[in-house]
Amino acid sequence: MSDRPRIAVPTFPGSNDDRDAVLALDQVGANAISVWHGEPELPDVAGVVLPGGFSYGDYLRCGAIARVAPVMGAVTRFADAGGLVLGICNGFQILCESGLLPGVLRRNDSQRFVCRDAQLIVAGGGSPFTGRCQAGETLVIPVKHGEGAFFAPPALLDELERHGQVVLRYAAGGNPNGSVADIAGVSNRAGNVMGLMPHPEHAVGPLSGSQDGARLLGSLVDAARTRIGVQTPA
Repeated sequence: MSDRPRIAVPTFPGSNDDRDAVLALDQVGANAISVWHGEPELPDVAGVVLPGGFSYGDYLRCGAIARVAPVMGAVTRFADAGGLVLGICNGFQILCESGLLPGVLRRNDSQRFVCRDAQLIVAGGGSPFTGRCQAGETLVIPVKHGEGAFFAPPALLDELERHGQVVLRYAAGGNPNGSVADIAGVSNRAGNVMGLMPHPEHAVGPLSGSQDGARLLGSLVDAARTRIGVQTPA
């Protein structure tokens, strides 16, 4: 088993945080592999990170075109097989558009692009993406988005809460976009797919002002080490 699990980072036209994600993952112990959006299959990897940016110019809706890219068929098969998939900002939007995560991301309630540090509360333990964190602790990670307000209708929101699928919340009074229930990150029911609007890849070193993002990405790398061998079904 490699000490540096291979993690794929798909790049779509308009992605602008894919290289940042590759560098951050390498810094926290992964062997990050860039994958072009037109590839119909993933390489042999132990995880996938869908990066932030403006895939396909955010036409139609954010993530609506990227969800039908060839690589997303492979990502869906990988996730269905239990593979670890993390979506950051635009990656979160793509996962929701693809049906791999519940809910939708809407325009910020301010109708403005927001770019600043956000305080996040780790909502619960047990997620492979928060293994280096404690439930209830506060993380500081930047946000930068115009359509980051997570929404789920009451019945779905109740289901997410009951099944522990809310992974991160914005701290009280610090919700930057109007997300319902202050939700900053959610997972699927199985827990192997997660999306979040904040950018952990921009909080991995002292020069960035916070290293809390390294704890989330490092948790993914830790979990990936134990799951090496999960393959994309033919």
